[in-house]
Amino acid sequence: MASPQAAKDLAGFLRPYAEAVNAAIEKWLSDASVPAALAEAMRYASLDAGKRIRPALVMLSAEAVARPESWAAEPTPAAVAIELVHCYSLVHDDLPPMDDDALRRGRPSAHVKFGQAMAILAGSALLTRAFEVLSLGLADASIAAKLVAELAAAAGPAGMIAGQVADMGLCPVPDGAEGGKYIHLRKTGAMIRAAARMGGICAGADAKKLQALTGFGEKIGLAFQITDDLLDATQPTEMLGKTAGKDVRDRKRSYATELGIEPARRLAREVTDQALAALEGLGPRAAKLRDLAALLSRRNR
Repeated sequence: MASPQAAKDLAGFLRPYAEAVNAAIEKWLSDASVPAALAEAMRYASLDAGKRIRPALVMLSAEAVARPESWAAEPTPAAVAIELVHCYSLVHDDLPPMDDDALRRGRPSAHVKFGQAMAILAGSALLTRAFEVLSLGLADASIAAKLVAELAAAAGPAGMIAGQVADMGLCPVPDGAEGGKYIHLRKTGAMIRAAARMGGICAGADAKKLQALTGFGEKIGLAFQITDDLLDATQPTEMLGKTAGKDVRDRKRSYATELGIEPARRLAREVTDQALAALEGLGPRAAKLRDLAALLSRRNR
């Protein structure tokens, strides 16, 4: 059960993790060798009003495995890296050949602000800087290599990019709910699952604990996407900070359009319960992950 403070305020729950990762992103983007115009676009795309769910999940997963003094590696570089990859994906998703969205997190999308060419380059720069963070930000080369492999798999052609290809109808996918699951386990779920696993790797999780985090990340990623689809169908643009109703407008496959509003809500609750069940073996150290799951299931943006 979520604590009283966590239960009422997702932003407040995430704030300490968001502040830590924002400070670290500032550090990694403070590079005098980067052209000023490119640096400005990179900062615009990554230092904004994002909730920082993925980096928080990295840190929370590490906390769920062990105390900080026994971690194999401090998880902040992994948290920064996964957030930079997420921000790159948003910049590219918003481009006209992709989702063609002029609004992101309540502000003009990067391509509206800086032009399409600079948006493409800024997104690519965030992606490549993420792997620089992992390779230079961790003292243990074996941990760094595991994290690089984890993030590359989640973001790459069998993960997030595969999901985007399927979402755009550029490859065949199954009909009905199975097709939506195929898309979203890759487009959204792969990165959320990776965040949980990367936190576990940083904390030195054994195979059993890493499997528990994997199950949690996979289920909470699916629940997150179902809720996202519901919000797109039911909330106004002003609340979302991005254009509402795009799934219907663009004839995108979503849980809300494939299943209907109420069945999708029931499925979100079921999958959240499955995510919580995956944490049973982690005991009380996973209490904050349980709080996060509860808060995400009730979010309105």
